[in-house]
Amino acid sequence: MNEKTHIPIEVLRHSAAHLLAQAVLELYPETKTGIGPAVETGFYYDFLRDTPFTPEDLEAIEARMKEIARRAIPVERLVLAKDEAVRMFEERRQPLKVELIREKGDAQVTVYRQGDFADFCLGPHVPSTGLLQNVKLLSVSGAYWKGDEKGPQMQRIYGAVFPTARELEDHLRLLEEAKKRDHRRLGAELDLFSTNEVLGAGLILWHPKGARIRAVIEQHWRERHWAGGYDILYTPHIGRATLWETSGHLGFYKDSMYSPMDIDEQPYYIKPMNCPFHIQIYKSRMRSYRDLPLRWAELGTVYRYERSGTLHGLLRVRGFTQDDAHIICTPEQIEDEILRVLDFSVSILADFGFTDNKIELSVRDPKNLGKYAGSDAMWRQAEASLVKALESRGYPYERMEGEAVFYGPKIDIKIKDAIGRLWQCTTIQFDFNMSERFGMTYIGEDGQEHRPYMVHRALLGSLERFFGVLVEHYYGSFPLWLAPVQAVILPIAERHEAYAKALDERLRAAGLRSAVDLGREKVGKKIREAETQKVPLILVVGDKEVEHGSAALRVHGQGDKGEIDAARFLDRALELVRQKSLTVNF
Repeated sequence: MNEKTHIPIEVLRHSAAHLLAQAVLELYPETKTGIGPAVETGFYYDFLRDTPFTPEDLEAIEARMKEIARRAIPVERLVLAKDEAVRMFEERRQPLKVELIREKGDAQVTVYRQGDFADFCLGPHVPSTGLLQNVKLLSVSGAYWKGDEKGPQMQRIYGAVFPTARELEDHLRLLEEAKKRDHRRLGAELDLFSTNEVLGAGLILWHPKGARIRAVIEQHWRERHWAGGYDILYTPHIGRATLWETSGHLGFYKDSMYSPMDIDEQPYYIKPMNCPFHIQIYKSRMRSYRDLPLRWAELGTVYRYERSGTLHGLLRVRGFTQDDAHIICTPEQIEDEILRVLDFSVSILADFGFTDNKIELSVRDPKNLGKYAGSDAMWRQAEASLVKALESRGYPYERMEGEAVFYGPKIDIKIKDAIGRLWQCTTIQFDFNMSERFGMTYIGEDGQEHRPYMVHRALLGSLERFFGVLVEHYYGSFPLWLAPVQAVILPIAERHEAYAKALDERLRAAGLRSAVDLGREKVGKKIREAETQKVPLILVVGDKEVEHGSAALRVHGQGDKGEIDAARFLDRALELVRQKSLTVNF
């Protein structure tokens, strides 16, 4: 919030979107305006125009925005009859605005006007354009009108605005740092993964080094889950349509599912979620209260349709592996289970270096309780168990009223990366809907059937997205225990190659991921290549090292550490890996 004017940042952003539209119309009056909301990182506005905006156009638009801001034009709020508003925008030759106004069910609509520019909008806005001095246009991309791929192709201009020039400068520096850390660029440079149009958009090819890191993550995940009292499941990639009808996905989620395939004259769907399969395992036999709780986890690959314009490297894909888990328990066990899964989630995130987290508690809208599945008593108990778990551990959290999905309250854990960005990872989600739809029961101590409680839990979220976050968080310089190649051995000359190969075999036999660079380049170039590939440990071997049974050690990002005995190096490296150390200390 701007202390001087006490205007929330969301209002500044929305007002800056109007400022952008005004500047565009002053420079390119034939342009048709779409929508211009505030978003988490700034604002954007969609425009319909035959000619693509160029970088030079963005510079001119930004200059005009700043000029309009210097005019300090008052911003007026108008309340108009719907027909009057329609006429206003028909006269201005803005058919998309007319379309939006006509879709409104209200008899009256609000319009905000600044000088000759007017926009149909709910507001609120700043009182004057003079409060929008610190603005910057960032990029332009394509978008569909109302998100409909059959609709007009719009041009979306993104921008940022802040109350002060200092805040804007800090934000632009952050964007530059984020650009350097972009996992798509680093993924190509480090040969971790790729995508291509031959395969299809939003589908990931894991290269050997990326696949190695993924395998390490998966194995650590499995070991922690087994130690944490979970059992691991495997389920199919497809299921009959009747399964998805019962789960409700075909009724509520069909637009995100792929077309069915015909198998033995029965429609089958590739799975968008794993939970119905876990429920089928539960229902494969009668369950007793003595069987509960059940903690079942799966690294299950799912497929969901995402519009091509929303796909983004590993962060938004069409095929991804969720680290799903389902906790099925009695009502009496729910508090202990929620506390257990919360502690477990925070602990595993810390293994990967994420200890600065933001936690959100999503609960019902108190003004609209009727739209939620499950009884009021179940909702109250579920919410109370989530609150108790958070407060018993002293975790600060933000209460998000009305953000719960219709089938239960939830906890979301957002991790903070090295440059301060928040990423949604863990979700601990109650579900009062699925157990009812599938008729899940257990026999209680009283000999009667009862409905179990079920909690969905995704900890890392998806392996693809989490991997992308790891790449950006560590700038590609993974901790030793995660690095695809932990040590590379560089013989100075051909006569040192036999020793280098023997040392490599010794490291591999002990469990380190090592490699030998047998290229004919000079050792200086080999070192530069190893540093570029962000290999944590670099071992240079020459005559002295062969004679002493040692190596000259370099640590990525730290430089030369001098000569080290091979046995001592191996013991220390293995200890750092065992500890899951996030730093390398020799």
